[in-house]
Amino acid sequence: MYLRKVDGPRAVTLPDGTIMTRADLPPENTRRWVASRKAAVVRALDARLIGEEEAMSKYSLSFEELQAWREAVVQHGEIALKATTCQRYRQLKVEADKV
Repeated sequence: MYLRKVDGPRAVTLPDGTIMTRADLPPENTRRWVASRKAAVVRALDARLIGEEEAMSKYSLSFEELQAWREAVVQHGEIALKATTCQRYRQLKVEADKV
């Protein structure tokens, strides 16, 4: 079996005890970002499986988009990465800013 040389670890252990490998990441050609794929990228970043620069170039993401995903997970959990939930939290934030 041939293993491609990569920078960084091939697998990491997450806080819940599960093991995440690079094979668990979404494909590079991902265009439809569902919550589970976003969560996988955020978990990989937090566990230092991949770096921010690698994630941005691999998935054609902006720094702001990646940070928004990470902030949503920190503030509200992975459920906040769902599009409808994300819209709800944004609306609540805008209303709070007006007050």
